[in-house]
Amino acid sequence: MSQTSFAAPLVGREAELARLTGVLAPARAGAARAVLIAGDAGVGKTRLLDEAAARAAGAGRTVLTGHCVDLGDVGLPYLPFTEILGVLAADERFAPLLAAHPAADRLLGAGPDAARDPDGRLRLFEGVARLLTELAGAAPLLLVLEDLHWADQSSRDLLRFLLGRGVLQRSGDRLAVFASYRADDLHRRHPLRPLLAELVRLPGVERLELRPLPDADVARLVRTLPDRPLPEATVRRIVERAEGNAFYAEELVAATGPGDDGVPSALADVLLIRFEQLTDTAQQVLRTAAVAGRRVGHDLLRDAVGLPEEELEAALREAVGRQLLVAGDGDTYAFRHALAREAVYADLLPGERVRLHGAFARLLAARDHRPESAAERAHHHRESHDLAAALAASLEAADHAERVGAPAEELRHLETALDLWSAVDPDRRPRGTALVPLTLRASAAAAHAGQLHRAVSLTRSALAGLDRDADLELAARVRFTLAGNLLDVDSLTAAFAHSSEALALIPADPPSATWVWAAATHVLAARQVGRNGVALEVAHRALAAAEALGIDDARADLLISLAGMDGGGRRSRLGQQRLKLARDLARRSCNTPVELRALYNLASGSFEAGDLRTCLDWVTEGLDRAGRSGLLQAPYAGELRYLQRLARYTLGHWDDFGPSEPDEGPGTRLFVATGPLLYAALARGDLSAVDRAEAMLQGPFDWLGTLVAGVVLTDAAALRGDPEEAVRRMRSTVEALTDDAGTPPDVTVRLAALALAAVADAAVEARRSDAAAGARRWADTATELVRRARESAVRGRSAVPQGPEGQAWLARAEAEWTRAVSGPDPAVWEKAVAAFAYGDVYERARCRLRLAEALLDAGRRAEAAAEAEAVRRDAEQLGAVPLRERVDALVCRGRLADAPAAGERASALTPRERDVLKLLALGRSNRQIGAELFISAKTASVHVSNILAKLDAASRTEAAAIAHRDGLLVPEPRTAEGTSTT
Repeated sequence: MSQTSFAAPLVGREAELARLTGVLAPARAGAARAVLIAGDAGVGKTRLLDEAAARAAGAGRTVLTGHCVDLGDVGLPYLPFTEILGVLAADERFAPLLAAHPAADRLLGAGPDAARDPDGRLRLFEGVARLLTELAGAAPLLLVLEDLHWADQSSRDLLRFLLGRGVLQRSGDRLAVFASYRADDLHRRHPLRPLLAELVRLPGVERLELRPLPDADVARLVRTLPDRPLPEATVRRIVERAEGNAFYAEELVAATGPGDDGVPSALADVLLIRFEQLTDTAQQVLRTAAVAGRRVGHDLLRDAVGLPEEELEAALREAVGRQLLVAGDGDTYAFRHALAREAVYADLLPGERVRLHGAFARLLAARDHRPESAAERAHHHRESHDLAAALAASLEAADHAERVGAPAEELRHLETALDLWSAVDPDRRPRGTALVPLTLRASAAAAHAGQLHRAVSLTRSALAGLDRDADLELAARVRFTLAGNLLDVDSLTAAFAHSSEALALIPADPPSATWVWAAATHVLAARQVGRNGVALEVAHRALAAAEALGIDDARADLLISLAGMDGGGRRSRLGQQRLKLARDLARRSCNTPVELRALYNLASGSFEAGDLRTCLDWVTEGLDRAGRSGLLQAPYAGELRYLQRLARYTLGHWDDFGPSEPDEGPGTRLFVATGPLLYAALARGDLSAVDRAEAMLQGPFDWLGTLVAGVVLTDAAALRGDPEEAVRRMRSTVEALTDDAGTPPDVTVRLAALALAAVADAAVEARRSDAAAGARRWADTATELVRRARESAVRGRSAVPQGPEGQAWLARAEAEWTRAVSGPDPAVWEKAVAAFAYGDVYERARCRLRLAEALLDAGRRAEAAAEAEAVRRDAEQLGAVPLRERVDALVCRGRLADAPAAGERASALTPRERDVLKLLALGRSNRQIGAELFISAKTASVHVSNILAKLDAASRTEAAAIAHRDGLLVPEPRTAEGTSTT
């Protein structure tokens, strides 16, 4: 009855597990009590059954498991049932019951004789049925049968009898059967197929198919498996190769190491077993198909393998019947799983592999000249060592990828071409192609694909490849491209240095397209290092040149820069006009990256102006353009996604953040775009947001990622009452985001306000405790923070005052500062509440809570109660549990409502607080509570404080006394079997 122990967690099977546990639930009259669980090998059947069985055992069921084993043509009769009865016979608890049923002895000792006697066989089946029924009557029973595809005939017959004769129905909800089998083993003549067809028609039987896990769940599984964190590129590669199969994913993780990209030997052995059972001809066909790739057309395979049609069809029928190949549309065949194809391919001899690749290359070159086939041709040419043909086909494939808006694929083909370049004789290289421009093109594809650091590396390679006598325009283009790429990865000083060099290489008079683009990049770089005067002067000169030359997309780029520097910023009327014109010019020029930059700035300007609805309209347009152009991974696409979620977060639409992208992993722009999801998670009490924010600080510096992490970590420290940590996080984030000219980021005002909340709490507590020195120290810290908030909001990064959002955060910072230095003041909190009325639901509610506290302190109880009720409504709507707990604590502490009865007090406590209360009543310390509940001691302390406030208790001892007196610590009800019902 013991279950296998799995190191890997159960991931992505929540719905299937719920369905199995639902089958075991009581009071399901007429519902199915047997589930046939189907799935390919390795998809997770055993892991799911193990988890379901463990839960069943935890709920008081007796769990009996029997395994079928592949013994070929000499299978042992009743093997899974004899295993089950053997377990029962070894358990003295069941000895009296087994002694009363001779069928058990017959099955354990005389199975073959019973099989030869038809009447005796029937009596045996009926005896087993009675035994299981009585077992279930003594205690609820779950029968688990694994790997039915290997079951012997006698076991199949006994299972048919048990499920078909109403045994489950007679046992009510006391007996259930779970049975698993491999769907990919069931060829057409498999003996289990007719039994399954019969069983699924029975009223008490249902079928559950385990499909491959979605990529996101495989990625979650992969990240939990190794002792060390895996690079995101490795995670993505494993996810891609595993194709939803948990076992394959685990094997690939186990084999992960430097240079490991083949099929692990242990996994290859498993995958090749079925292949080696084929005839020699079928094996030959599969080897040839493996060279073709995952999918191959019938005619192409026929010509490559060189077999008569009849022999080929017989071999294909055999491979399809053995579930190695599946037939597809258009006379094609595909391997059932990519790793099976990899294993067969790896088993080829080297010379055989080269010969077959050469055959496919010649066949494709002769018959398939479509642009989309260029990648396939390039692959076969390269593997057959025809490198010149591979280079030409790779460039053709890159051209096709560019035309269809697939920058990641374009980059892959261009990098292949770069790898081949030096190995191909110069006279055999495609005409009109040179190494440095090719490398520049690859860097652009990398940027469009979101691989920003790769773009920098490629551009640096282009710079290193320039000859001393290289064309000056090309030299300038390489340098301003490198500068732009460095800006994307927040390497600002280096970007300014390279843009300066680029601008110096090309004369400004007469103006040229190269000088205009060099100038446009220099404007961006100069602004980022605080050289605003230089940026403005160059921008106006370059804009005039772009207009004279008719370079509309460069003109658009310069207008975007000017909108942020001149005339009141991008939220002003002039700024918005410039940005709309820039959008139109970029669209007319078919320069989507510049168009996305315009749309992002339009959306940002609307957000800063407090116009969140218009912001979302611009974001929607930008993401639509990015999606249709294949640039969802490019710069400004991730920022647009961030802005979309930030606007929805601000409006309180926390359950409508939009779809998560499948590759939102650390190191990607889309990972940073998840920032507002972390803001909401933290507000709802999900402390995992802290770990996810810390992950954003790993790896190369990312400006937006640092901002997101700083907001989350500063707020988290304030929420748990740690002012030292809150101030430290605020200062380190501002320092990291301050530009080279010493200009702090606009988010300084928000960070200062968040840190001030914890500082003000500490100052208030110090005054309450008559700790004058501590109160002065915290008041001084608050004064320093509010000074920085004022500087940020009044003189923003663009040297103009911030908009409604920044002013609202300043109002909150001022109110917290007042609370820190002199105590709560309703008037300043009323201003803060009004400032956030532009649309920030959560921050307005947080300010209203502070207002309620200030009103209560001023003796204005009715107004305090009204504000508290409004906060509670908002907190309930948002699901902001910590905020709701704090307002409930204020209501209890201030007696702003009638004293609750014991039952109401119990309902006021959250489930987690009730767990903490039980341990608190046992005398546990915060550290001990944290250890038992798997939370930090600081989090336990916050829960204890909330409990004291809600119970109106002055100490932990008084809280325990109140809990016992009012019956808040009620023992959990127990079933007749003595197990908890929960």
